[in-house]
Amino acid sequence: MLDYDPKVLMAFGETFTEEKGEFLNWLLENGYPELAALSSGIRGSNEAVAWLFKNRYPHFAAFDNAVGGSVEAYRWLIDNEHNLLAALVEAINNDTAALAWFKNNDLEIFIHLSRKIRNFREGQTFDYHKLHF
Repeated sequence: MLDYDPKVLMAFGETFTEEKGEFLNWLLENGYPELAALSSGIRGSNEAVAWLFKNRYPHFAAFDNAVGGSVEAYRWLIDNEHNLLAALVEAINNDTAALAWFKNNDLEIFIHLSRKIRNFREGQTFDYHKLHF
């Protein structure tokens, strides 16, 4: 995720609080369908997670499942050297060491993203039918 411009990451974060889909559409219209799919997956879309797998973004599919609590998906992120995504999962779960790591490495955008996703998750009900990693 370090390859994305901070403006793009901010738009991704806003997809978790918007009601009309403007930021989601902005991601789609500006060449970031993988981030739109990731947001949709975190918000419960099985189709979006399937799209991530089909279009060679298994790390984002694993991230989605790790955010949902899958230890296997979290382990996959670590084993496949997606350490930033694993640290973001930890930050979403309010892990103080992960939050401090982002702050100490001038990566506050990921603290912002972790809060956006955490706040969304706290207001969400669990979907037992969601595909698992």
